[in-house]
Amino acid sequence: MANNMTYEELVRQHPGSLVEKIVTEVLNKSSVEVHFEMQDDEEWSVIKVHVYEEDKEMALRLLSEDRWVLQFGYYDEEDEFIELLQPLTRPEKDLIPKGLQRVMLKVLTSEEGLRLPGNFLSR
Repeated sequence: MANNMTYEELVRQHPGSLVEKIVTEVLNKSSVEVHFEMQDDEEWSVIKVHVYEEDKEMALRLLSEDRWVLQFGYYDEEDEFIELLQPLTRPEKDLIPKGLQRVMLKVLTSEEGLRLPGNFLSR
């Protein structure tokens, strides 16, 4: 990330690079948890990557109707958690391995989370 680029600019202008980071991190883990979450009237499946040293969280969400969203969360100077959401375009979605897309769809439709080996998701 460029030193003077804000998180908002990073998420808005470079979502593909963040998607690649998340996918790389997830596929290199020994096991990955895909969660089912809901808020208000919206439901989604999600994989999350935590960067503890920097107090950041990055995630990919799959919502109904094949809508994919990049989630980027961080703590600001006042220690408030800020969550940024960026809808993904088709080219950005195509960066997500088909195996991971299928598992996230299964979690969304079954409304039950899964834990799988990271290398299983690259298929």
